[in-house]
Amino acid sequence: MLKHLKKKVYEANMQLPQYGLVTFTWGNVSGIDRDRGLFVIKPSGVDYDKLKPEDMVVMDLKGNKVEGDLNPSSDTKTHLELYNCFPQIGGIVHTHSPWATSWAQAGRDIPCYGTTHADYIYGSIPCVRNLTKEELDEDYELNTGILIADVFEERKLDCMAVPCVLCKNHGPFTWGTDAFNAVHNAVVLEEVAKMAAQCEWINPQAEPAPQCLQDKHYLRKHGPGAYYGQGN
Repeated sequence: MLKHLKKKVYEANMQLPQYGLVTFTWGNVSGIDRDRGLFVIKPSGVDYDKLKPEDMVVMDLKGNKVEGDLNPSSDTKTHLELYNCFPQIGGIVHTHSPWATSWAQAGRDIPCYGTTHADYIYGSIPCVRNLTKEELDEDYELNTGILIADVFEERKLDCMAVPCVLCKNHGPFTWGTDAFNAVHNAVVLEEVAKMAAQCEWINPQAEPAPQCLQDKHYLRKHGPGAYYGQGN
């Protein structure tokens, strides 16, 4: 079942260590087949060098395992909730990449200090609050996804213009049009997080880039007037 998607999600997972986004098994990628209402996700706690395409686990959008001999990622319910809340999303990544996770542990949004950030992410990258003890005890992973969706609704954020989030004291989630695009956004997030931290070390009084500059760089790559690259 979903042999092509399993291969794609496996290959996307293998990009995480390639790009230095994971240590040991600290990360996962999933991808969804919207037509069939099924998604494929990495199994829990399996070393990347032992992972095979057939190890990928197939889940439905009610949280039922449809196919797979192994347990799905412990973050599966967060992926599930994000897929259900954001129908535009085709793939999701969770890592504990050090720069993005450092901002999450600090409990801070990442401001847009420059055009590298603005090229890919519109505005600051949100850091959501900690879950309460009751939320943790009730269903940690599901409530993480609910919290992310609620913050995007409260802040009126477009999930495709801001394809990433930080969970306080935990780490980042990113998403995209498919599993590979979600990994791409995870790499961008890590680089942007590093640049922002170094920017504040060099100049603790640094201010975000002017809004007109942010708009120019984001809109020249995204939207009906985009002109960056060869596809426009």
